[in-house]
Amino acid sequence: MLGRLNHVAIAVRDIAAASAVYRDTLGAQVSEPQRLPEHGVTVVFVVLPNTKIELLEPLGEGSPIAKFLEKSPDGGMHHVCYEVDDIIVARDKLKAGGARVLGDGNPKIGAHGKPVLFLHPKDFCGTLVELEQV
Repeated sequence: MLGRLNHVAIAVRDIAAASAVYRDTLGAQVSEPQRLPEHGVTVVFVVLPNTKIELLEPLGEGSPIAKFLEKSPDGGMHHVCYEVDDIIVARDKLKAGGARVLGDGNPKIGAHGKPVLFLHPKDFCGTLVELEQV
């Protein structure tokens, strides 16, 4: 069911400062910031040869990243994103196996313009999992 690792997401307080670390200190290619109000985040992608790092900054009071940063003030890994061929088939198979899909269970459009779902971290070894349809 799982395809390749699409990205690892890291929550940060200051996306400009975090982007500078990856761009200027590590020499990575970093995208322009993209605001995603429907997800409550601003994102940038650090492009690597084999995957991406997504830097997440809270956008608005109700941002899930703001809540994450309350518990982890220095930031840190927020989730991993895996690619799937058909997100509905993957969702239905996972739910049939007892996995919990967050939200209303319907895919939303993510930062890459593709359908995404999030899976409860308690069902996946303490890690929040995002699925993205390719």
